[in-house]
Amino acid sequence: MTNPTTLRAMRLTEWALLLALSLLWGGSYLFMKIAVSALPTFTIVFGRVSIACLVLGTVLIVSGVGLPKGRAAWLAFLGMGALNNVIPMSLIVFGTHSISAGLASILNAMTPLFTIIVAHFVTQDEKLTPGKIVGILLGIIGVIVLIGPGILADIGTSLFGEIACLFAALSYACANNFGRRFARLGIKPLQIAFGQVTASTIILLPVTAYVDVPWSLPMPPMVPLLSVIALGLFCTALAYVIFFRILNRSGALAIALVTLMIPPSAVALGAIVLGEAISAQNVVGMALIGFGLIAVNQRKKS
Repeated sequence: MTNPTTLRAMRLTEWALLLALSLLWGGSYLFMKIAVSALPTFTIVFGRVSIACLVLGTVLIVSGVGLPKGRAAWLAFLGMGALNNVIPMSLIVFGTHSISAGLASILNAMTPLFTIIVAHFVTQDEKLTPGKIVGILLGIIGVIVLIGPGILADIGTSLFGEIACLFAALSYACANNFGRRFARLGIKPLQIAFGQVTASTIILLPVTAYVDVPWSLPMPPMVPLLSVIALGLFCTALAYVIFFRILNRSGALAIALVTLMIPPSAVALGAIVLGEAISAQNVVGMALIGFGLIAVNQRKKS
């Protein structure tokens, strides 16, 4: 069981960071869908984390923050890399071969529910409460309404893809709770982000070489290659700096809420950038998600 840490209800800064993270990770589904058209699963994930590793390592050295050190830190990075990158990213890429992005988003929205269940058993300060359960359920229903209940008709059409996405959500939930230990180790968010993507790169290198044999593949088109670069630069390097900053301040459940915010962010972007109309269904879905987020964010005053 983890030691209690000082967590607080999310303030405006954390909500702004969470919104930015939802936009970055929302875009990752698009980039993965493009990349998977020309590249195998492990090659995509390896490319994503290795690019992030190079970028974050360079930033650490140039900024003078320095690379993380210590056996305890790097053992934790290996665990976090497996739970937060290697396992879920590979499962989601595998799942997107056979299920729609909308259904994948709904299944991924189970992450907060899994997170509060895991947190109840492994932490002392993030126990299960009726408010949290109601809030998460409202959020999940809101995601379904927002995307369209008709998407549920696709359930069962590709059982393996759906199970893969559910296990990815469970892995993310475990990572959200596992990652809290870094605050106790006194490691900065930028160092944590670098450490876990570096560990992921090390884990994936032999797996990718053995399974995908990437050097034997034909040269992919430029668009899938650029998608992998975007995944590494924005959806991983930048996103994980934000991720660990929120995690250290507000806890595992707070960071898990991003999966509920990704669909509304996509709708809002479509309206602002593409001029797409927002329907009454969209408004209802976003309202349910909003009420759910408010309910989950309530903390008892000590």
